[in-house]
Amino acid sequence: MRLARIPTVLLVLGLTLAGPARAEENNGDPFEPFNRAVFAFNRVVDGLVLKPASELYGLTVPGPAKTAVANLLDTLRAPVVFINDLLQGERERAGITLSRFMINGTLGFFGLFDMAAEFGYVRHREDFGQTLAVHGVGEGPYLVLPLLGPSNPRDAIGLLVDSFLFDPMGYLASTRARTLRTATSAVVTRYELGPSLDELERTSLDFYAALRSVYRQRRQAEIRNGAPPSDAGYEDIFDETFDDMLSEDAPAVE
Repeated sequence: MRLARIPTVLLVLGLTLAGPARAEENNGDPFEPFNRAVFAFNRVVDGLVLKPASELYGLTVPGPAKTAVANLLDTLRAPVVFINDLLQGERERAGITLSRFMINGTLGFFGLFDMAAEFGYVRHREDFGQTLAVHGVGEGPYLVLPLLGPSNPRDAIGLLVDSFLFDPMGYLASTRARTLRTATSAVVTRYELGPSLDELERTSLDFYAALRSVYRQRRQAEIRNGAPPSDAGYEDIFDETFDDMLSEDAPAVE
């Protein structure tokens, strides 16, 4: 599974170099025809494999077991989060991640229980794509990766670095164990996002465009660690709203 990502990332880099990646044009999606084709392929795979597997997971696995599986996956990813916390200069968050790993790895029975949350250490996620963004690397053109879904060159490179350099399971675990974790993570993620994806598809005229917009907004929120946009952005929104109100209150000019 890990080696299978190499052709995907090479494809990403090839597309990036094949033409101008100007985010201002085509909604930052200059490869939209290709992306829509990959999106259609991913939906077929999702309908045949991933969605049925996630539904079976939801129906057959008890709630406490689902929580335990999610906690275990979070604990296994803690080293990746910790390294990216440090690279972003977030020492306090790095301390939280390390504390969570140590507490849940011991008192939490190898990560099955989130005992760290009981001590006030709340989980958070970081990846190398976010780290690159914090240090000023732009996202580049929007991309839909085969099987992996919405992305961009920055996040695709971040996925490679996290998977092959920062994740200890890449060095310590067997291929079978890594494959099992990847498959389990995919099913759990699909199960957790299922209701939101179904609602988005039901309420959107163009599911592809809606998902593209949601992905970008979510990534921006993750890069800001959940903080609101800058004050300038709020001032612009306020000014636009205020101008609209004035326009509505002003008498019409014949």
